[in-house]
Amino acid sequence: MLDIRFIRENKELIALAAKKKRIAFKVDALLKIDDERRALLATIEKKRAEQNEQSDKIAGGGMAERVALIMQMKEAKEALQKDEERMKEIMRDWQKLMLEVPNIPDISVPEGKGEEDNVEVETRGEKPNFPFTPKNHLELMTALHMADFERGVKAHGFRGYFLTGDGAELSWALWNYARAFFGKKGFTPFIAPAVLKKEYFYGTGHLPKEADDLFKTQDDDYLSGTAEVAMMAYHADEVLREEELPKRYLAFSPCYRREAGSYGKDTKGLIRVQEFFKLEQLILSKADHADSAALHEEINRNFEEFLESLRLPYRRLLICGGDLSASKVKQYDTEAWFPSQNAYRELSSASYYHDFQTRRFNIRYQAKDGKKHYAYSLNSTAVATPRIIAALVENNQRADGGITVPEALRKYLGKDVITPVR
Repeated sequence: MLDIRFIRENKELIALAAKKKRIAFKVDALLKIDDERRALLATIEKKRAEQNEQSDKIAGGGMAERVALIMQMKEAKEALQKDEERMKEIMRDWQKLMLEVPNIPDISVPEGKGEEDNVEVETRGEKPNFPFTPKNHLELMTALHMADFERGVKAHGFRGYFLTGDGAELSWALWNYARAFFGKKGFTPFIAPAVLKKEYFYGTGHLPKEADDLFKTQDDDYLSGTAEVAMMAYHADEVLREEELPKRYLAFSPCYRREAGSYGKDTKGLIRVQEFFKLEQLILSKADHADSAALHEEINRNFEEFLESLRLPYRRLLICGGDLSASKVKQYDTEAWFPSQNAYRELSSASYYHDFQTRRFNIRYQAKDGKKHYAYSLNSTAVATPRIIAALVENNQRADGGITVPEALRKYLGKDVITPVR
């Protein structure tokens, strides 16, 4: 959410942001209802002040004067109640439009209509050159008893899976390695809840747009698809100290998403599942664009270094305006190579928001001069399982059907090779 004063003073910039993000938002409609809100608020405040004056006069006047004043106050009270009811209606419409205001994209965000226009800015790592036809992760993991997809569908339904044996061990190895890897970069570890109040999904910008992709509880709460939501809620309505910033958090949580918009896509395997686990990087920083941009590069690079340590080939995409969500200033996606598909697939997303989220969460900090400012927020995937397991298995497969374990994971998994079951 942007400051309404900023919106009023920069309506052309907001219109350009909506155009670049391909969002159908009319800033003039918001400003019109904001004019109504401001005018009615002034009227209500004036009437309340007049009521207070009348109350003082009643207390000090004679009987006849008091009766007349009481009648006047009754009429004034009824008029005030009508104005207050009208204000409730206006505020509902005003708040709805405020939630639709897009954040201003960074100047480096490219033009584009959708994901087909995202820009590849870098590729790293050597793609494996197999002397045999590579198998996909379903074939490999089923044969190695690392996963059971048939029983997963029986137990969970569509997109269900079990990780078994070395599949489960590999997942634990990845979590433990990621915890050590990112711990060296100054992140404080958390285990975060996944069931969260609905208001916090509005705070991060996941609602209302992603309502169809979220699981909902009978208590009108939601299951989160990322620890970002919980970690932003962690400091809601708090005032931090400038010297505390930046705060670096590494949060682990189960994650859930319905995949409502992906029917027919990746229906088998571990690429697109409804229940998964993730470690998320989240940073709260000072209200400084240069710092925020630098931290964004840092957390994205952290994940790239993590992939490099696992010797996974990858590419970085700069997300174009039409594929950039309303809440974000800039976003990178990092995609790993999948030999069986002869394509890159997303493993991480790194974004920054300026104060778009922190205004909704009311997260501020007190600067050294005593002034209070809204903090800036950033987040990026640290590792998400089981999708990365699919990439590791495919890129490290052997002619005998086994899997070479990346050196960085060997001490956590306790073996160098996952061998075929005889």
